[in-house]
Amino acid sequence: MSETVQVTAALRSTGRIHLDKQSPTAYQALVKTADAVRTTAADAGLDRILVELVNLRVSQLNGCAYCLDVHTRAALRAGETTRRLGVLAAWRDTELFTARECAALALAEATTHPADALAQERAYAEAHEVLSDDELSAVIWVVITINAFNRVSILSRHPVRETPSR
Repeated sequence: MSETVQVTAALRSTGRIHLDKQSPTAYQALVKTADAVRTTAADAGLDRILVELVNLRVSQLNGCAYCLDVHTRAALRAGETTRRLGVLAAWRDTELFTARECAALALAEATTHPADALAQERAYAEAHEVLSDDELSAVIWVVITINAFNRVSILSRHPVRETPSR
């Protein structure tokens, strides 16, 4: 058995705590933050599809299967197409996304990986050309929030399970 397989099997067998269950007060504070961010995004004029695209792109970057599952279903409910969802990871190589969506996606990537200061400055400047100050702020808050939820789900190893409604 390879070392990677052994480590993966060992981690699965140790049984991670679910941070949301172990520390419900802290988790509820994060949920309240998400509610406030959802309101901020709506008040800024960001449509649900754009918000879900940002949630999905950040979750792709972080490798959070649980959040990818949740936000794929949310995007589809909001009217997003399977075609655009299928190419989201390569959004720069398509003509399927609007200028606003591209600006938000670039800003999402730069905010998720802040160590690349030059990319962050470029993404911020380009987003500021397309998005209002309120929209720009809301996108960044969406990114910050989904990054937090990604960490909770990844570190808790929240499972993605088959459900009867699928």
